[in-house]
Amino acid sequence: MEIITIKGFVSFTIAIVLLFIGKYATLKSPLLCKYSIPEPVIGGFVCAAVVALFYYLFRIEINFDLEVRDVLLLYFFAGIGLNADFKTLIAGGKPLLLLTLLAVIYIVLQNIIGISVASAFGLEPLIGMMSGSISLIGGVGTTMAWAPAYAEMGIEGAAEIGIASNTIGLILACLMGGPIANHLIKRHKLTPSNEQHLDIGISHHDHVKLDYFGVLLAWLLLNISLILGYLLDMLIAETGLQLPMFVSCLIAGIFIGNFNSLILKKKIDDNAQQGLGLISDVCLGMFLTMALMALQLWQLQSAIAYLSSVMFLQALLSISFTLFIVYRFMGRDYEAAVISSGFGGITLGSTATAIVNMTAVTQQYGAAHRAFIIVPLVCGFFIDLANALIINWFVAFHG
Repeated sequence: MEIITIKGFVSFTIAIVLLFIGKYATLKSPLLCKYSIPEPVIGGFVCAAVVALFYYLFRIEINFDLEVRDVLLLYFFAGIGLNADFKTLIAGGKPLLLLTLLAVIYIVLQNIIGISVASAFGLEPLIGMMSGSISLIGGVGTTMAWAPAYAEMGIEGAAEIGIASNTIGLILACLMGGPIANHLIKRHKLTPSNEQHLDIGISHHDHVKLDYFGVLLAWLLLNISLILGYLLDMLIAETGLQLPMFVSCLIAGIFIGNFNSLILKKKIDDNAQQGLGLISDVCLGMFLTMALMALQLWQLQSAIAYLSSVMFLQALLSISFTLFIVYRFMGRDYEAAVISSGFGGITLGSTATAIVNMTAVTQQYGAAHRAFIIVPLVCGFFIDLANALIINWFVAFHG
């Protein structure tokens, strides 16, 4: 097996080309646009499929250096924070608590499914946790953090099962968010906001003129937010609490944006607002494209029967829970539909998947400001804490 590693600059350039492919395909395909399939998904899948062909046909494993990917994630969360105001945050108080509670209930159900299917296949029950909240809500980082503990318990192959489950979950989360929102909007005859001022990105129906100073000011505000986010992350780490870096950048962006409006009594220039949306949109698209192009699909071939069964049930749970519970408790309106589009990202993919799903929907139907505050906070803060506690309880109970 020959292994080829593509350096960071070339990987970044390939990702740009793939994002162009995704955007072009979406523009040319009414079906993709209708169901709000995120543009990065298309280009990323194309690359993952080509890489898989090289692996199977030529025995060549292609790896990408994606160091810049995580910085892009920080930029787009800082952009969300800069666009948020305290009035929106206060309005999101009750829905925020409700969505957190629903997510906690969902974590328990997700792990019950994983453990039950693993037991049905004659596997160690705790292996099911790796196809539950460890890999799906926790992501690759949580999967690799728990892998040594599984090895100490004498459970082999846990990391591989977790990574494979996360890969399938990421794919499913990317594909289901848009169709869920579209179904809810049509089924319940919801009235979209049609507001062109988006939290992330530029509306498909909007023709925006940007000037040099607007983009430059937006870039400066984002960089200041990242610097403050790094300092805030260091302070949080001193308390012993570990949170994803993007949460610190989100909080920093909220502080800077509201300091500007509440203390200085100045609003961010409209042109800079459009610059923020554009830069955040590009960063988000590039991040997800790079995440998907790095998928190694051949890792799914082991334990394919178990993975097919458990992930089918996990997807079914996510769709059902979203349509019949999340949408209803979030208010049964357009904002609720947008939040629902992101819930699959929370439960099967990642925070970035949740946001990119919501971005695709709002670019088509209009802004949903409350959704872009509630979902990132639930994903990046509350759900991580709840997941850690619930995982430990399940492991102790079955250990």
